[in-house]
Amino acid sequence: MSAAPSKRPLPQPVQALAAIPGPEVAARAARLRIRAGEHAGQTAGMAPGIVQGNVAILPADLAGDFLRFCHANPKPCPLLAATQPGDPRVPTLGDGIDLRTDVPRYRVWQDGVLVEEPTDIRDHWRDDLVGFVIGCSFSFEEALVADGLRLRHVEQGRNVSMYRTSIACNTAGRFAGPMVVSMRPFKPSDAIRAIQVTTRFPSVHGAPVHFGDPAQIGIMDIARPDYGDPVEILPGEVPVFWACGVTPQAVVAAVKPPFCITHAPGAMLITDLRNASLAVL
Repeated sequence: MSAAPSKRPLPQPVQALAAIPGPEVAARAARLRIRAGEHAGQTAGMAPGIVQGNVAILPADLAGDFLRFCHANPKPCPLLAATQPGDPRVPTLGDGIDLRTDVPRYRVWQDGVLVEEPTDIRDHWRDDLVGFVIGCSFSFEEALVADGLRLRHVEQGRNVSMYRTSIACNTAGRFAGPMVVSMRPFKPSDAIRAIQVTTRFPSVHGAPVHFGDPAQIGIMDIARPDYGDPVEILPGEVPVFWACGVTPQAVVAAVKPPFCITHAPGAMLITDLRNASLAVL
């Protein structure tokens, strides 16, 4: 009877690969850091490969209208998930996600006025609240970078520039207001490629809604974004504008519901979904 083969240790490169956590593990670790209050800023670049989401939380008597608003405006508000009333969990997006604690920074609105920016909303939670998670452009940014396109705000460690526009969203019940867009500058040839790449991701805003002259969509000063950080546009570049999941915040300011909670711009919910799962081509 031959001796059992001895177990030899894995080569060091293989050991190193085996020790690298999968993207879902990294996503859960990031959420735990956020839940513990160790990160309260923007989430661009955190948990690579993983879908991040914009968040809106409304009383149940407004939730039906907001759901219809999302369906009527799939470019700025591509809905990824909605919760049951009073339940902060979002099991379709990740095991253990808690909308009360897992966003780095929230915005609390009363009658359309921003009144607080906490890092935890357990004290604000009510049994009638319904949470909505909306697709975020951070997912298609990964695809842009993988295609060799450079993103200046990422390279500079800044939040993306976001603007209220003159583009009106489709009205649904009590919800109406302007579309918000995010902007990334590219050389014309790269802008064409960016359009092609992002068209594959309709669940996270898809193709741009405009490129070129910002005044044509009501942006009078490109150097002064309404949300996020200013990003320089170099000679020979054109600004390219995508519909943005911050749109609900502009709508909240316009509609003035008695109570609402959103994420702070750039401070997203990190899910367990992989970005690649949202690609349609």
